[in-house]
Amino acid sequence: MAAAATCGGGSAGTAGSVVAAAAGRGNVTSFQRRGPRASGTDSGSPRLASIAGTRPSVRNGQLLVSTGLPALDQLLGGGLAVGTVLLIEEDKYNIYSPLLFKYFLAEGIVSGHTLLVASAKEDPADLLQELPAPLLDDNCKKEFDEDAYSHKTPESDMKMKIAWRYQLLPKMEVGPISSSRFGHYYDASKRIPQELIETSKWHGFFLPEKIFPNLKVEPCSLAHGYIKLLRFIQNIIFEEGFDGSNPQKKQKNILRIGIQSLGSPLWGDDICCTENRGSSHGLSRFLYVLRGLLRTSLSACIITMPTHLIQNKAIIARITNLSDTVVGLESFLGSERGTNPLYKDYHGLIHIRQIPRLNNLICDESDVKDLAFKLKRKLFTIERLHLPPDLSDTVSRASKQDLAASARRLGPGCGSMAGGEKHLDF
Repeated sequence: MAAAATCGGGSAGTAGSVVAAAAGRGNVTSFQRRGPRASGTDSGSPRLASIAGTRPSVRNGQLLVSTGLPALDQLLGGGLAVGTVLLIEEDKYNIYSPLLFKYFLAEGIVSGHTLLVASAKEDPADLLQELPAPLLDDNCKKEFDEDAYSHKTPESDMKMKIAWRYQLLPKMEVGPISSSRFGHYYDASKRIPQELIETSKWHGFFLPEKIFPNLKVEPCSLAHGYIKLLRFIQNIIFEEGFDGSNPQKKQKNILRIGIQSLGSPLWGDDICCTENRGSSHGLSRFLYVLRGLLRTSLSACIITMPTHLIQNKAIIARITNLSDTVVGLESFLGSERGTNPLYKDYHGLIHIRQIPRLNNLICDESDVKDLAFKLKRKLFTIERLHLPPDLSDTVSRASKQDLAASARRLGPGCGSMAGGEKHLDF
């Protein structure tokens, strides 16, 4: 590639001399493999630094880190890009979004990265104690097989006749792969060993400890909690060299930033309590400044936010535009879908709303729309949503009636065309 660029950029006389020199050496092509350079004479373009727990993207060469959930890494194009923000839209009862938050932090500890945990509800030291335990390579496949076998039902053992177009769909990676060293699997039923926490480097930001009741705050559009958090993140980035300063003195590492329930009233923000647009610029400016800090540093950030509490849809659209990656969780708990037999094998839906397209003004959208998640005894898995097809002769009459009734409860669509107790025949 370098040789081709050299020949194309030169003059006609230069190209002719190269061909003549090649012919004089006995028909040896000019495109030869470069030999090893001597030390100290490397004048080529700089290569990506080799940092533990990272890998370059096959699409654009951007440095990636794992989210702690290999299935989510696969959906995001290989992982979370360094210098970007991942926004997790919390589910209604905030049950499953903390799991993704903890997986991200646990992956940082296992990979040897530096953590920065910010919360206004829980002490960061207590959050680290609740991280899931990593599965070792020897027991990883065994634990996954046992967890899958414990949730196997007699209906899943029955071989169903499915149309050929569904059989050819690409399958999601739900089980551990021993050959993959990027990203790890975790046991949600166990806690991370205390030895790993003690040997890791982390910084905690607990908002009640940073704000004093008699403190005089200067008038500003940002809440005082946002200002303190931005200053805290900025100090860690610049003091510990994550901005690229002193690269020869310190070994390069990744800073993983986790912010829990940002935008909630605990942070001093009232966007969840009012629809007044005049008070909606604080969170937007915080995200704007945070993205500026991340773009110039070796850091990646995950933020959980209760977007279902925000009444103003314009604020949600602005927050989405200021985030690089947006993933939404929709739990079946407390909804009509929770009692629907069509979704009995899943605990909720996951929506990949936005995928980053760096150095561009617009973002990509995921092509995969039918995704569901379920929490097993040990693993949190993401799978393609496959509704049970009514194509088999072994389906009983009662189950057919249940499927027809469930289809009518789904709302307008193909289910509303089924009248009475009949089901659709394809």
